[in-house]
Amino acid sequence: MEITEVRIKLMEEPGERLKAFCSITFNDAFVVRDLKIIEGSSGPFVAMPSRKLTSHCPYCGCKNHLRAGFCNQCGKRLREMTAPKDEDGRAKLYADIAHPINSSCRELIQDRVIKAFEEEKAQAKMPGYVSRYDEFGDEQPGARPSTVEATQIQPAEKPRGPHTPPSRRATATDGAASKGFGEGVFD
Repeated sequence: MEITEVRIKLMEEPGERLKAFCSITFNDAFVVRDLKIIEGSSGPFVAMPSRKLTSHCPYCGCKNHLRAGFCNQCGKRLREMTAPKDEDGRAKLYADIAHPINSSCRELIQDRVIKAFEEEKAQAKMPGYVSRYDEFGDEQPGARPSTVEATQIQPAEKPRGPHTPPSRRATATDGAASKGFGEGVFD
């Protein structure tokens, strides 16, 4: 396994522990996004992407964060939830979405990300600095547009990010024949 790309987005909040977000690419084929670089007592460390743990309301069944006092759906008071505890006895409120299974993998990720973080901080001091964190599309190594994207992007058009709607093409209202499924979605 090889980390083939690391992208860093520096945070500009002085005094905050969260210093940057990061995405890493393995073997030009698999991306993990939303790693966090946090300033710890002995220097920066990498936190894996995670999600809040939830429990269900006993009245309506809606999901609520473990520390919620009232249900987000029905508004009824929730009894205090007993959150699972970690090895140190602290309440576990988050669960990792992706994480290394052994210490050698964690060290590989940690070393590479912290090195890229230090390089990004140095580049950020240069005039004209622009973060590459949000660049997605054809510039990404090994990325190939899907068949749908390939038919919608003209050669002179700049590649789009993953959440940008495709540029508008001819529709039935423009005099073209009906395209069937999805017709008029962008009208």
